[in-house]
Amino acid sequence: MSITLESTPRADGFSMPAEFAPHAGTWMLWPQRPDNWRLGGKPAQKAFAAVATAIAQFEPLTMGVNANQYMNARQMLPPHIRVVEISNNDAWLRDCGPTFVTNDKGDVRGVDWSFNAWGGLYNGLYFPWDLDEAVAQKVLEIERVDRYKAPLVLEGGSIHVDGEGTCITTAECLLSPGRNPDLSKDEIETHLKNYLNVEKVLWVPRGVFHDETTGHVDNILCYLRPGVVALTWTDDKSDPQYERSAEAYEYLMSQPDAKGRRLEVHKIHQPNPILITSEEAGGVDTVEGSIPREAGDRMAASYINFYLCNGGAVIPSFDDPHDAAALETLQNLLPDRRVVSVPAREILLGGGNIHCITQQQPKN
Repeated sequence: MSITLESTPRADGFSMPAEFAPHAGTWMLWPQRPDNWRLGGKPAQKAFAAVATAIAQFEPLTMGVNANQYMNARQMLPPHIRVVEISNNDAWLRDCGPTFVTNDKGDVRGVDWSFNAWGGLYNGLYFPWDLDEAVAQKVLEIERVDRYKAPLVLEGGSIHVDGEGTCITTAECLLSPGRNPDLSKDEIETHLKNYLNVEKVLWVPRGVFHDETTGHVDNILCYLRPGVVALTWTDDKSDPQYERSAEAYEYLMSQPDAKGRRLEVHKIHQPNPILITSEEAGGVDTVEGSIPREAGDRMAASYINFYLCNGGAVIPSFDDPHDAAALETLQNLLPDRRVVSVPAREILLGGGNIHCITQQQPKN
């Protein structure tokens, strides 16, 4: 059974482990929304299946699906991947799913944040989002994990932790008026400290250019291990991303973490600008309440939006000249993991990437 607790993880001695800590498994959701995924989601489903299959080499994986896609997903996925019905509006489990927390005894609980499609009626990406708002609780029910209901609109892609007391987020995202307009920065930081059980929050100014999540941290930087960060980068000063990455680099180099360490920051060169083609845009249905896909729009492509799993790392590739260098650099930076790449343009077309569609459940 899963009960809802009235306390906080911090008060109970629970904290969010780093993504690079051991996992019990990974959760994903199945894409199908025709106003976000082109051609009824068929190309995206192949991409999601490839990501799921890659992760399942390393650890157990569960795919949540709407009832009308159960048989299709079951047929497209290998038999060792668990498929369960979880009704949803869209497939971003990182953002609508739970954040798992653990204690020193190995007990696992879950934090259920409020979800409003990255900005609600102010600048959200679709309406309604009621099914997504219930996903976290359903995952916790399936796992019989007790639940904390956090008084904060927050997506999992907007936070990274090192497991040693530090959280990194972006001010662009967490201070966006569409999320928690009644809360000050200090109040938001207090909630992060209480529900993640961290000592210090680092506020990187902005995320990736044209990121429709309002600058999620998981697209611009991530932890490789405590004190060591990978950052998306470009050397082209005329690219709008240059200023954002340079600003993030300067901030990270100036801020000690919760342990007093100066961060070691590794730059990973971004792919060349990736633009939506007219064919890709034409395959997306137009629906009131959703953001249209327009030919020529630049997508927020980044190699940083990868996922760490047990003994592995699954990174996006874009059929881009920078793919090989990103793969090689990340393999060198992650010597104890097997780094594999999965073609991810179809996921990017939906507005995110591999990290955005996955959520780790820590080992107990």
